[in-house]
Amino acid sequence: MQQTVKGELKPRPASKISKFPIGTILMYVVLFGWSLTTIYALFWIVNNSFKLSREVMNNSFKIAFDPTMVNYTNAFERINIGKGYLNSLIMSGSTVLLVLLFGGLAAYVLSRFNFRGRKVIYSILYASLLIPAFATVVPVYELLIKWNLANTYGGLIFPQTAGNLTFAILVLAGYLSTIPKELEEAAFIDGCNRWTMFTRIFLPVGRPAFASASIFVFLWSYNDLFSALIFVSEENVRPIVLLLSEISSQYGTDFGLMATAVSLTVVPVLIVYLFIQKYIEKGLTEGAVKG
Repeated sequence: MQQTVKGELKPRPASKISKFPIGTILMYVVLFGWSLTTIYALFWIVNNSFKLSREVMNNSFKIAFDPTMVNYTNAFERINIGKGYLNSLIMSGSTVLLVLLFGGLAAYVLSRFNFRGRKVIYSILYASLLIPAFATVVPVYELLIKWNLANTYGGLIFPQTAGNLTFAILVLAGYLSTIPKELEEAAFIDGCNRWTMFTRIFLPVGRPAFASASIFVFLWSYNDLFSALIFVSEENVRPIVLLLSEISSQYGTDFGLMATAVSLTVVPVLIVYLFIQKYIEKGLTEGAVKG
């Protein structure tokens, strides 16, 4: 259809109704379904944490309309989950700080300097990702015993720091290499040395990459049951994941207590993620690994 405007024929404006491709709609449907499975699993755990063990066994999918707090009381009194929290936060937090410090400095050197052997170092870092963690258990444990670090905080912090450094270096180096050279030259003109440049320029600009690396390192360290079982067997330094592994053996089939312990374990991870979630996507997409 056409209409006349001042003696001229002009086409009628096209409809502004947005059209979504079928592929986009299908993608959102799949993502929505996947998110429901994840959210429901978390809801199922939290819901069962407010039930007694027999109620969980009889009908675990029923909503707890009459919640009980006895499981949370037992979690802090019977399995000392508060001490497990403290140990996990000390170990995981220290691991994150050490990884970001040493990994950030190494990434700064690899991304901003051209020197002989740089590609060889990258090749070694990539190759080290292929080495499984359990292959290094025996030599690492012997070193910890020799240095009197077994069954201490350092006995878990240092192995986890070494194990996560490669990932952090590669992610951070990829992001720092995207920072314009002109920014570095301007800092030199203003009188910045290398350390000041790293702390005042590269560290703030690279916050998305540092946040992405920190959340992954924290999660891997926090959930590392394998290392905790071997390196820290003393009760006073056991992380929370090690306490969870003993609930079934100590208290039989108390599924309500188990659900409560799992719920309490997830809380710190959610809190950490909520604080730095805005940096995660940016750090992962812009921090592509470069050689």
